[in-house]
Amino acid sequence: MENIDQLKQQLQQQEKLASLGSLSAGIAHEIQNPLNFVINFSKLSDKLLKDLAEIVEDNEDNLPEEDREDAADIIADLKENMAKIVEHGERAISIIQNILRASRGKDGDFLPTDVCKIVKEYVWLSYHAMRANCKDFNVSIHEKYDEALPMIMVIPQDLSRAVLNVMNNAFYTVWKKKQTAGEDYHPEVSVDVRKEDANLVISIADNGEGMNGVVRQRLFENFFTTKPIGQGTGLGLGITRDIIENKHGGTISFDSTEGEGSTFTFTIPIRK
Repeated sequence: MENIDQLKQQLQQQEKLASLGSLSAGIAHEIQNPLNFVINFSKLSDKLLKDLAEIVEDNEDNLPEEDREDAADIIADLKENMAKIVEHGERAISIIQNILRASRGKDGDFLPTDVCKIVKEYVWLSYHAMRANCKDFNVSIHEKYDEALPMIMVIPQDLSRAVLNVMNNAFYTVWKKKQTAGEDYHPEVSVDVRKEDANLVISIADNGEGMNGVVRQRLFENFFTTKPIGQGTGLGLGITRDIIENKHGGTISFDSTEGEGSTFTFTIPIRK
């Protein structure tokens, strides 16, 4: 009876997640429009600042030296601020486009993808989601991305989901360990994206609780979870393995030591 109740709760949570996915796509679409205005007007303001700087320069003989210096400082600060607005606005647009791609993408669509970019975005999406749920959560994130990695044919919305699933588990396990570990324990998660021979390799490592023999053996079973009811469905790693192995023709491997941490590695053949 307990297993049936647990299954019902897990299925209900999946329904909520599906509804949340549709809602998120709608919200993302609505946010994208005002963000475009912010970026466009920031770029326009930058052009106006250049015009203003030229006017000040043409009339510098009519201005006291102190006023000329102040005007130059203000213009420089405004240009820097405009550049930051554009930079972060475009990053927000990129995140939104990935959310929309995940909600609309067709099953099996391989697209040329900047893997480093989407991995980084979903690493930090997972981090901020954990921070939103656990106000005391903090972790050192070590990132290593192969800058020479070319565009790779993957199913971006599925690969993003696989990264998100493993990152969520990594952040959860270091947070849980922090609740009982001493002050000397510092939560850490490392992410490495690289090319090895003809393969794309993505590694995600944590120094969390690690896994015992039973958990390692049942890790990919559907509905098996070590999280409390309501916090985990037991479907994430099963879905992740399906994405990496069945959809991308790759492998997912892990190495874990109880009490010390775990490392998950995706190895995906690079399609030509």
